[in-house]
Amino acid sequence: MAAGSASLADLPYEVNIVNTGSNATLVLQALLDQLGYLKEFNVNANTVNVGDGTKLMGSLISSQADICLLSGFSQVLPAIERGAKLKLVAGANRLIAQALYTSNPDIKTVEDLRGKTVGTGAIGALLHQMMIALLRKHGIDPSEVQFVNIGSSGAVFKAVVAGKVDAGPAMVDVYDQQADYGVHAIADFWSELSEYPYQGSYAGQKAIDEKGDGLARVLAAYGKMYRFMMEDPSAEDAFMTAYKTAIGAADESQGRMMIKFTRDTQSYAADLMITKEQIDYMQDLNLELEVQKQRLSFDQIVDLSLAKKAVALIEAA
Repeated sequence: MAAGSASLADLPYEVNIVNTGSNATLVLQALLDQLGYLKEFNVNANTVNVGDGTKLMGSLISSQADICLLSGFSQVLPAIERGAKLKLVAGANRLIAQALYTSNPDIKTVEDLRGKTVGTGAIGALLHQMMIALLRKHGIDPSEVQFVNIGSSGAVFKAVVAGKVDAGPAMVDVYDQQADYGVHAIADFWSELSEYPYQGSYAGQKAIDEKGDGLARVLAAYGKMYRFMMEDPSAEDAFMTAYKTAIGAADESQGRMMIKFTRDTQSYAADLMITKEQIDYMQDLNLELEVQKQRLSFDQIVDLSLAKKAVALIEAA
Protein backbone atom coordinates (compact mmCIF):
# COMPACT_ATOMS: atom_id res chain seq x y z
CA MET A 1 0.00 0.00 0.00
CA ALA A 2 1.66 3.23 -1.12
CA ALA A 3 2.12 6.01 1.41
CA GLY A 4 -0.73 8.49 1.32
CA SER A 5 -2.91 6.34 -0.99
CA ALA A 6 -5.17 4.76 1.61
CA SER A 7 -8.60 5.93 2.65
CA LEU A 8 -10.54 4.95 5.76
CA ALA A 9 -12.09 2.14 3.74
CA ASP A 10 -8.72 0.50 3.07
CA LEU A 11 -6.80 -1.96 5.21
CA PRO A 12 -5.81 -0.53 8.60
CA TYR A 13 -2.50 1.18 9.20
CA GLU A 14 -0.19 -0.95 11.35
CA VAL A 15 1.57 1.04 14.08
CA ASN A 16 3.70 -0.20 16.97
CA ILE A 17 3.29 1.94 20.09
CA VAL A 18 5.46 1.95 23.20
CA ASN A 19 4.23 3.72 26.33
CA THR A 20 5.17 3.84 29.98
CA GLY A 21 3.52 1.42 32.39
CA SER A 22 2.07 4.03 34.75
CA ASN A 23 -1.50 3.67 35.98
CA ALA A 24 -2.46 6.93 34.26
CA THR A 25 -1.19 5.65 30.91
CA LEU A 26 -2.89 2.27 31.31
CA VAL A 27 -6.20 4.00 32.03
CA LEU A 28 -5.91 6.24 28.97
CA GLN A 29 -5.12 3.23 26.78
CA ALA A 30 -8.23 1.49 28.13
CA LEU A 31 -10.30 4.62 27.49
CA LEU A 32 -8.97 4.90 23.94
CA ASP A 33 -9.94 1.29 23.28
CA GLN A 34 -13.34 1.83 24.88
CA LEU A 35 -14.03 4.89 22.72
CA GLY A 36 -12.94 3.07 19.57
CA TYR A 37 -10.94 5.99 18.23
CA LEU A 38 -8.07 3.92 16.81
CA LYS A 39 -10.59 1.92 14.81
CA GLU A 40 -12.34 5.13 13.77
CA PHE A 41 -9.09 6.40 12.27
CA ASN A 42 -8.35 3.01 10.73
CA VAL A 43 -5.34 2.08 12.84
CA ASN A 44 -4.38 -1.37 14.05
CA ALA A 45 -2.06 -0.57 16.95
CA ASN A 46 0.15 -2.95 18.86
CA THR A 47 0.88 -1.28 22.21
CA VAL A 48 3.63 -2.36 24.60
CA ASN A 49 4.10 -0.83 28.05
CA VAL A 50 7.53 -0.63 29.65
CA GLY A 51 8.59 0.54 33.09
CA ASP A 52 12.10 1.57 32.11
CA GLY A 53 12.77 4.76 30.17
CA THR A 54 15.91 3.23 28.70
CA LYS A 55 13.87 0.40 27.17
CA LEU A 56 11.34 2.90 25.85
CA MET A 57 13.99 4.97 24.11
CA GLY A 58 15.81 1.89 22.89
CA SER A 59 12.71 0.42 21.27
CA LEU A 60 12.19 3.63 19.26
CA ILE A 61 15.83 4.05 18.26
CA SER A 62 15.99 0.40 17.13
CA SER A 63 12.64 0.72 15.26
CA GLN A 64 11.06 -2.05 17.33
CA ALA A 65 8.41 0.57 18.13
CA ASP A 66 7.28 3.52 16.03
CA ILE A 67 5.97 6.07 18.51
CA CYS A 68 5.55 6.88 22.21
CA LEU A 69 2.44 8.92 22.97
CA LEU A 70 2.57 9.80 26.66
CA SER A 71 5.93 10.40 28.26
CA GLY A 72 8.20 13.04 29.69
CA PHE A 73 10.67 13.96 26.99
CA SER A 74 13.62 15.68 28.64
CA GLN A 75 15.76 12.62 27.83
CA VAL A 76 14.87 12.83 24.13
CA LEU A 77 16.81 16.07 23.65
CA PRO A 78 20.26 14.78 24.73
CA ALA A 79 19.59 11.57 22.79
CA ILE A 80 19.04 13.64 19.64
CA GLU A 81 22.19 15.61 20.43
CA ARG A 82 24.11 12.32 20.54
CA GLY A 83 22.77 11.35 17.12
CA ALA A 84 19.58 9.39 17.88
CA LYS A 85 17.16 9.56 14.97
CA LEU A 86 14.16 10.77 16.99
CA LYS A 87 11.75 13.69 16.81
CA LEU A 88 9.12 15.11 19.10
CA VAL A 89 5.94 14.99 17.04
CA ALA A 90 3.17 16.28 19.34
CA GLY A 91 2.27 17.73 22.69
CA ALA A 92 0.31 15.62 25.17
CA ASN A 93 -0.24 16.38 28.86
CA ARG A 94 0.93 19.99 29.22
CA LEU A 95 0.70 20.29 33.01
CA ILE A 96 2.54 18.24 35.62
CA ALA A 97 -0.13 16.13 37.30
CA GLN A 98 1.94 15.75 40.47
CA ALA A 99 2.32 17.33 43.89
CA LEU A 100 5.20 17.39 46.36
CA TYR A 101 4.29 15.30 49.41
CA THR A 102 5.86 14.82 52.83
CA SER A 103 4.99 12.81 55.93
CA ASN A 104 7.23 14.97 58.11
CA PRO A 105 5.03 17.38 60.13
CA ASP A 106 7.94 19.80 60.50
CA ILE A 107 8.10 20.34 56.74
CA LYS A 108 5.47 22.90 55.79
CA THR A 109 7.01 24.67 52.79
CA VAL A 110 9.46 23.96 50.00
CA GLU A 111 11.97 26.14 51.84
CA ASP A 112 11.90 23.64 54.72
CA LEU A 113 13.56 21.05 52.46
CA ARG A 114 17.03 22.48 53.00
CA GLY A 115 19.16 19.70 54.48
CA LYS A 116 16.43 17.10 53.89
CA THR A 117 16.17 14.02 51.67
CA VAL A 118 14.00 14.13 48.56
CA GLY A 119 13.02 11.03 46.60
CA THR A 120 13.18 11.29 42.79
CA GLY A 121 14.32 9.27 39.80
CA ALA A 122 17.80 9.25 38.32
CA ILE A 123 19.68 12.50 37.64
CA GLY A 124 18.19 14.14 34.55
CA ALA A 125 15.05 11.99 34.63
CA LEU A 126 11.61 13.58 34.83
CA LEU A 127 11.11 13.54 38.62
CA HIS A 128 14.62 14.83 39.27
CA GLN A 129 14.27 17.62 36.71
CA MET A 130 10.90 18.67 38.12
CA MET A 131 12.39 18.98 41.59
CA ILE A 132 15.39 20.96 40.33
CA ALA A 133 13.04 23.41 38.61
CA LEU A 134 10.82 23.73 41.70
CA LEU A 135 13.76 24.28 44.05
CA ARG A 136 15.20 26.92 41.74
CA LYS A 137 11.85 28.70 41.66
CA HIS A 138 11.90 28.87 45.46
CA GLY A 139 15.46 30.18 45.54
CA ILE A 140 16.95 26.94 46.83
CA ASP A 141 20.23 25.64 45.46
CA PRO A 142 19.74 21.93 44.62
CA SER A 143 23.00 21.17 46.47
CA GLU A 144 21.17 22.06 49.70
CA VAL A 145 18.95 18.98 49.26
CA GLN A 146 19.99 15.32 49.29
CA PHE A 147 18.39 13.54 46.33
CA VAL A 148 17.64 9.83 46.65
CA ASN A 149 17.06 7.81 43.48
CA ILE A 150 13.88 5.87 44.28
CA GLY A 151 12.52 5.39 40.76
CA SER A 152 8.93 5.96 39.66
CA SER A 153 6.51 8.42 41.25
CA GLY A 154 4.58 5.49 42.73
CA ALA A 155 7.73 4.18 44.41
CA VAL A 156 8.59 7.69 45.61
CA PHE A 157 5.16 8.07 47.20
CA LYS A 158 5.55 4.77 49.06
CA ALA A 159 8.95 5.95 50.33
CA VAL A 160 7.41 9.24 51.51
CA VAL A 161 4.58 7.45 53.32
CA ALA A 162 7.08 5.09 54.99
CA GLY A 163 9.29 8.01 56.03
CA LYS A 164 12.27 6.68 54.07
CA VAL A 165 12.67 10.12 52.51
CA ASP A 166 11.50 13.47 53.82
CA ALA A 167 9.60 14.44 50.67
CA GLY A 168 9.03 13.53 47.06
CA PRO A 169 6.85 14.18 44.00
CA ALA A 170 3.94 11.85 43.28
CA MET A 171 0.80 11.73 41.19
CA VAL A 172 -2.28 13.84 41.77
CA ASP A 173 -4.56 10.79 42.10
CA VAL A 174 -3.90 10.70 45.87
CA TYR A 175 -4.22 14.47 46.31
CA ASP A 176 -7.59 14.29 48.07
CA GLN A 177 -6.51 11.34 50.26
CA GLN A 178 -3.55 12.94 52.00
CA ALA A 179 -4.91 12.41 55.51
CA ASP A 180 -5.55 8.73 54.77
CA TYR A 181 -1.88 8.22 53.90
CA GLY A 182 -0.50 10.45 56.65
CA VAL A 183 1.04 12.93 54.23
CA HIS A 184 0.51 16.54 53.24
CA ALA A 185 1.34 18.41 50.04
CA ILE A 186 3.68 21.38 50.28
CA ALA A 187 3.56 22.33 46.59
CA ASP A 188 1.74 21.45 43.41
CA PHE A 189 3.69 21.33 40.20
CA TRP A 190 0.87 22.16 37.80
CA SER A 191 0.50 25.74 39.04
CA GLU A 192 4.05 26.41 40.28
CA LEU A 193 5.68 25.03 37.12
CA SER A 194 2.96 25.68 34.56
CA GLU A 195 5.68 26.49 32.01
CA TYR A 196 7.15 22.95 32.31
CA PRO A 197 5.88 20.75 29.44
CA TYR A 198 5.03 17.52 31.25
CA GLN A 199 4.54 15.00 28.46
CA GLY A 200 4.84 14.77 24.71
CA SER A 201 4.77 12.27 21.87
CA TYR A 202 7.93 11.28 20.03
CA ALA A 203 8.81 8.90 17.23
CA GLY A 204 11.72 7.39 15.37
CA GLN A 205 12.70 9.15 12.15
CA LYS A 206 12.40 5.87 10.21
CA ALA A 207 8.78 5.53 11.34
CA ILE A 208 8.07 9.18 10.50
CA ASP A 209 9.44 8.65 6.99
CA GLU A 210 7.85 5.27 6.31
CA LYS A 211 4.68 5.27 8.44
CA GLY A 212 3.78 8.95 8.59
CA ASP A 213 0.13 8.51 7.66
CA GLY A 214 -0.33 5.83 10.31
CA LEU A 215 1.39 7.91 12.98
CA ALA A 216 -0.80 10.90 12.14
CA ARG A 217 -3.89 8.73 12.61
CA VAL A 218 -2.62 7.46 15.97
CA LEU A 219 -2.08 11.07 17.05
CA ALA A 220 -5.59 11.89 15.83
CA ALA A 221 -7.05 9.10 17.97
CA TYR A 222 -5.19 10.28 21.06
CA GLY A 223 -5.95 13.93 20.32
CA LYS A 224 -9.65 13.19 20.00
CA MET A 225 -9.50 11.37 23.35
CA TYR A 226 -7.83 14.40 24.98
CA ARG A 227 -10.67 16.59 23.74
CA PHE A 228 -13.27 14.08 24.91
CA MET A 229 -11.81 14.02 28.42
CA MET A 230 -11.72 17.79 28.70
CA GLU A 231 -14.98 18.67 26.95
CA ASP A 232 -17.53 15.84 26.88
CA PRO A 233 -20.16 15.76 29.67
CA SER A 234 -19.98 11.95 29.74
CA ALA A 235 -16.19 11.89 30.17
CA GLU A 236 -16.12 11.19 33.91
CA ASP A 237 -18.31 8.08 33.66
CA ALA A 238 -16.38 6.81 30.64
CA PHE A 239 -13.07 7.46 32.36
CA MET A 240 -14.17 5.57 35.47
CA THR A 241 -15.22 2.58 33.37
CA ALA A 242 -11.76 2.59 31.79
CA TYR A 243 -10.15 3.03 35.21
CA LYS A 244 -11.88 -0.10 36.52
CA THR A 245 -10.86 -2.01 33.40
CA ALA A 246 -7.20 -1.00 33.67
CA ILE A 247 -6.67 -0.85 37.44
CA GLY A 248 -9.27 -3.31 38.70
CA ALA A 249 -10.30 -3.06 42.34
CA ALA A 250 -8.10 -0.07 43.16
CA ASP A 251 -9.58 2.90 45.01
CA GLU A 252 -12.09 4.59 42.71
CA SER A 253 -11.54 7.96 44.38
CA GLN A 254 -8.08 8.05 42.81
CA GLY A 255 -9.61 7.66 39.36
CA ARG A 256 -12.15 10.39 40.04
CA MET A 257 -9.35 12.71 41.12
CA MET A 258 -7.45 11.99 37.88
CA ILE A 259 -10.33 12.93 35.58
CA LYS A 260 -11.29 15.88 37.79
CA PHE A 261 -7.76 17.24 37.46
CA THR A 262 -7.87 16.84 33.68
CA ARG A 263 -11.19 18.65 33.35
CA ASP A 264 -10.47 21.38 35.91
CA THR A 265 -7.06 22.29 34.48
CA GLN A 266 -7.70 21.43 30.79
CA SER A 267 -4.28 19.87 30.98
CA TYR A 268 -3.96 18.22 27.57
CA ALA A 269 -2.82 19.84 24.33
CA ALA A 270 -6.05 19.82 22.33
CA ASP A 271 -4.14 21.21 19.35
CA LEU A 272 -1.29 18.67 19.79
CA MET A 273 1.25 21.48 19.52
CA ILE A 274 4.62 21.98 21.22
CA THR A 275 6.04 25.50 21.35
CA LYS A 276 9.57 26.84 20.98
CA GLU A 277 9.24 28.31 24.48
CA GLN A 278 8.58 24.84 25.92
CA ILE A 279 11.59 23.37 24.13
CA ASP A 280 13.81 26.27 25.23
CA TYR A 281 12.68 25.69 28.83
CA MET A 282 13.62 22.00 28.69
CA GLN A 283 16.96 22.74 27.06
CA ASP A 284 17.79 25.30 29.75
CA LEU A 285 17.21 22.63 32.41
CA ASN A 286 19.20 20.01 30.51
CA LEU A 287 22.11 22.38 30.01
CA GLU A 288 22.10 23.33 33.69
CA LEU A 289 22.17 19.67 34.71
CA GLU A 290 24.83 18.97 32.05
CA VAL A 291 22.82 16.13 30.55
CA GLN A 292 22.86 18.15 27.31
CA LYS A 293 26.05 19.81 26.05
CA GLN A 294 24.79 22.28 23.47
CA ARG A 295 21.55 23.96 22.48
CA LEU A 296 19.79 22.47 19.47
CA SER A 297 17.51 24.28 17.05
CA PHE A 298 13.76 23.74 17.31
CA ASP A 299 13.70 21.96 13.94
CA GLN A 300 16.40 19.53 15.07
CA ILE A 301 14.11 18.40 17.89
CA VAL A 302 10.53 18.85 16.71
CA ASP A 303 8.50 17.88 13.63
CA LEU A 304 4.88 19.01 13.96
CA SER A 305 3.77 17.99 10.46
CA LEU A 306 2.12 14.80 11.76
CA ALA A 307 0.34 16.69 14.55
CA LYS A 308 -1.08 19.14 12.01
CA LYS A 309 -2.32 16.25 9.87
CA ALA A 310 -3.84 14.67 12.99
CA VAL A 311 -5.76 17.82 13.91
CA ALA A 312 -7.10 18.01 10.35
CA LEU A 313 -8.26 14.38 10.64
CA ILE A 314 -9.98 15.08 13.97
CA GLU A 315 -11.79 18.11 12.64
CA ALA A 316 -12.85 16.28 9.46
CA ALA A 317 -14.19 13.24 11.34
